[in-house]
Order: sequence, then structure tokens, then C-alpha cells
Amino acid sequence: MGQILHGSASTTHTVRALIQRSQASNAALSRTLGINVKTVAKWRKRGSVEDARMGPKEVRSTVLSIDEEAVIVAFRRHTLLPLDDCLYALQPTIPQLTRSSLHRCLQRHGISRLPDVDGDKPLKRKFKRYPIGYFHVDIAEVRTAEGKLHLFVAIDRTSKFAFVHLADRANTMTARAFLDALIEAVPYRIHTILTDNGIQFADLPKNRKGPTARFRGHPFGNTCKAHGIDHRLTKPNHPWTNGQVERMNRTIKDATVKRYHYDSHDQLRTHIGDFVSAYNYARRLKTLKGLTPFEFICKIWTSEPERFNVNPTHHIPGPYN
Repeated sequence: MGQILHGSASTTHTVRALIQRSQASNAALSRTLGINVKTVAKWRKRGSVEDARMGPKEVRSTVLSIDEEAVIVAFRRHTLLPLDDCLYALQPTIPQLTRSSLHRCLQRHGISRLPDVDGDKPLKRKFKRYPIGYFHVDIAEVRTAEGKLHLFVAIDRTSKFAFVHLADRANTMTARAFLDALIEAVPYRIHTILTDNGIQFADLPKNRKGPTARFRGHPFGNTCKAHGIDHRLTKPNHPWTNGQVERMNRTIKDATVKRYHYDSHDQLRTHIGDFVSAYNYARRLKTLKGLTPFEFICKIWTSEPERFNVNPTHHIPGPYN
């Protein structure tokens, strides 16, 4: 195991042990080892070769007295108030108290974190698992010097495989074209798609039950039906329901349009395509246990080949259309 030495140490554990075993004088060892005679004398007196702890032997505040610390500790334990509430309540009594000195005081006494109380936090729900083929879909707006573009993004809930499409307009026809391209690019069957309630993906809620909407259907919904895909809609005004693709939108924007200036749409298309391709084939994800999205897809192919239209090892899906 490697030695962890003080930053200014002039000796190692081996040299210190040699000093403690040697019968030579301090001056002779100092000349032989090329170190200060005081260093030799210091290590000869010690019974260990480890660095001694520096600083005060008893850690205490330079701002608060012992009595003031006792008041703070008693107040915290009695009231169980958060840090800022304790600060505001105690400052009239202890004027020199700051937020940082209060926090350090609570840390020293082991009460910097309040105990968990049943019912004070909502229960965490486990993210429901689905087989690959459940895609979250959303639209984001991006800009170049030539004007505005609409970025369609889809990400698989399980494999995390991402697919993007840039369009001049965000309407029912471009949404359907995006879905067609996604179905063609992915080597496995898509069984579910989750979108918001935008008019690109569904009729307005007030019009969905009308005779016209029932007769003609929505282009995006019709494409889903034609391929046996269950089209689900998020609850209105609940964007976090589609949080996976919302987060992917932000990741793509942070890596491209927020970092660089693009003179043309083609430059942006190329850069976004390169970024998403690197994400799909090189980005190792903790949620996939260190695999890339494409490696995870190939792993599923070996265990569940019935879900696939083609062998993914022979069909490298493109990240961009």
C-alpha cells in the first residue's frame, strides 16, 4: 500500500525506521541522509514512523465560547429546527454567530443532520421497468444564424438509446416523419411511445371525442396504430412525467447550441449528430452498469432475440435523421 506523507515531509517511513534503529549520532545520520539534524532528533524520539496530527489537540471554535456552544447544542437538540432557523433564533443572543460557524459547531457535536421523521418526506417510488422499446419523445427549439429549427428527440426508457431529428417546422407531418425514421433506425420493435399533449402528437383534449377526430385520427397516432405501438400521453401540466427526454434535450443543448455559435443549419445538424452518436456508442452509463446504450442493446439481443427485427450487431442504428 502506498504511503501517505505530509506535503512537506523530507523523510519516508523507511528512512524514519532507519533513524530509530541506528546507533550513529544525530550529526552523522544528518550528513549521511542529507537531512536536518533536528529532523533526525525528532524521529529518534518518536516510537512510530507515521506523521503526527497537526493542529490543536482539541478542536474548538475561534468564534464561539464553550458556554455559547453549549447553548447552541441544547437549542438544536430541543427544537430540531433547520440550520437557518437556528441561526435566526440564536443571532440576537450570540451576535457574532455566522451560518458557517453554526454549521461547524453542529458538525463538531454530531448534530449537523436532523434525524429522519416518518411522514416528513414523500415516499420514493421505484422507476417502473419496461422491456426495451419504450420511447420518450419531445420537441425542443434550437437556433443558428440562419434561424430557428425544431429538434425532435426520442430516448429509450430502458436502453437509453437516443435518436434525434431536426426539422424546419414542428407540425403533424414532421412529427410523423420523425416517428417513421425512428422505427426504421431502431433494430428492435417499439411497443410504447410517450409524448406530451402537443398538437404535433395528438388532437387538443377538447377535440379528441369529436366525430371528425374519431374518423380521421391524428397522423402521429395513426402511424403508431399501423405499427402496433401504444401511444401514451403525459398528464397535462406535468412535464416531469416525461423527464427522461426533457433531460436529454437539455444535455444536447448544453453540449451544442449553448456552447458554440453555428452559422448554418448544416453545421448544427452535423454537430448534434456527432454528439448523439458518441453518446450512443461511447458513453458508459451507471444505470446500465457501465455499458453504453448500444452495448446494452447487443446484450439484450443475446437474451431476448424475439424482440428484435434485425441483428443489432449487423445493423448499427443511426442517431440522427
